[in-house]
Amino acid sequence: MSFTPHGKHLIAGTWTASDATFQSMPAHGTAHSFSVGTPDHVTAACEAAEDAFWSYGYSSRDDRAAFLNTIADEIEARADAITQIGTEETGLPEGRLQGERGRTIGQMRLFASHILAGDYLDRRHDEALPDRAPLPRPDLKMVQRPIGPVAVFGASNFPLAFSTAGGDTASALAAGCPVVVKGHPAHPGTGEIIAEAIHAAVTKCNLHPGVFSFIQSNSNEVGSALVQHPLIKAVGFTGSLRGGRALYDLCAARPEPIPCFGELGSVNPVFVLPNALSNRADAIAKAWAGSLTMGAGQFCTNPGILVMNDGTDADTFTTTAKAALADTAPQTMLTDGIANAFRDGQTQIAGVSPVSEILATSCEGRNVAPFVYETTGDAFLANPALHHEVFGPLGLIVRTKDADQMVAIARSLEGQLTCTLQLDEADTDLGKTLMPVLERKAGRVLANGFPTGVEVADAMVHGGPYPASTNFGATSVGTMAIRRFVRPVCYQDIPDALLPQDF
Repeated sequence: MSFTPHGKHLIAGTWTASDATFQSMPAHGTAHSFSVGTPDHVTAACEAAEDAFWSYGYSSRDDRAAFLNTIADEIEARADAITQIGTEETGLPEGRLQGERGRTIGQMRLFASHILAGDYLDRRHDEALPDRAPLPRPDLKMVQRPIGPVAVFGASNFPLAFSTAGGDTASALAAGCPVVVKGHPAHPGTGEIIAEAIHAAVTKCNLHPGVFSFIQSNSNEVGSALVQHPLIKAVGFTGSLRGGRALYDLCAARPEPIPCFGELGSVNPVFVLPNALSNRADAIAKAWAGSLTMGAGQFCTNPGILVMNDGTDADTFTTTAKAALADTAPQTMLTDGIANAFRDGQTQIAGVSPVSEILATSCEGRNVAPFVYETTGDAFLANPALHHEVFGPLGLIVRTKDADQMVAIARSLEGQLTCTLQLDEADTDLGKTLMPVLERKAGRVLANGFPTGVEVADAMVHGGPYPASTNFGATSVGTMAIRRFVRPVCYQDIPDALLPQDF
């Protein structure tokens, strides 16, 4: 099954073209024309979403679960076409797209099951105490309620799982919030076919067509208009620190400020403790190399910094990692812009002194092979430029003097999505010293693994202190993501007949 995009926006159930267009820039295959959205499209989509909220926001959890499962069915029905257009646009291998499609479908079905169970509602009831002295207590009931229309921005590095029908869209729809998606211009055809799947599900479930709209654009105008539209009540974003901070500032500057749930970036440091390094240097080095280069390093959880004590064991680690990375074939990056940013970041790291080159390869066009650099703990602590994410397969090894400097480096870090400990039982005392620091720095702390696999589950936290994300109390992965798009409402002495059906 092949797919040829028509290049239109989906606005409240109608596919709509624009006068202006932009061309896709696929890694291979045919480029296609796509309509450029306008503020008028944003207004139409937001007004339709607000109108839809009066029915969808008060729909039953059974109906919303059925809708999420129907979206999953419709995506599955387009499996081959999604893989075809997705691989052409992004250059990702078929296996990666198939796995990501499975993740997208899986999280839709997981959220459907989760809302049916009702735990996310956090229902509470304090019964009336009419005879309490000196004052009686009223009857108090509390439940989480959907907040209204949500704006979602597609991600460049996950064309399915974090984009049109990704975690932000799925969790907002699960909560009862209509969604307006601004598609990512790196994979507009992939966004379009997923929008078609959601549109088909809206029709099959007989929902208000404003429950989902999809607007294409290759400029910032649509995004700015969407964030600032007064009917939008929250924003979900996955992308760069620069872009996420711009959206966050727009959200805060509105007459009615709204939350911006942005997942922005992280260097995801790995701390290799002394006994683990002594006993498993080769194994850890090979595993780190595999994680660092997975998907051409284009994961927000890419372990870009590795910290270990200096010495002969560190020499073994570096030699093994270099050999493993040197055998890595060049991979295609998602866009020309990402490849250019990678080159700029690599040049900046290489220009810092004292930083030594362990492995230098090449980055030509959109094809890239890994780079690895090494520095001292003193240099890392003295130069904040070494703390910044380089999005792609670039690793920085930091050799510390001792355990105290390792702890100092942990304390110096900004907010992270993840921090990892590689440790053996004899490293427990140092691990106990590091843990209070790391849990203040990251949303997820790992032991003896690597962070590039993010499980979609109830306990997962994919977020962290700024600049890893714009809201340290939220996650963009896992069922707790739904709570971003609900708010608590207390009902005092309200008759049962007037309460939400979730009580």
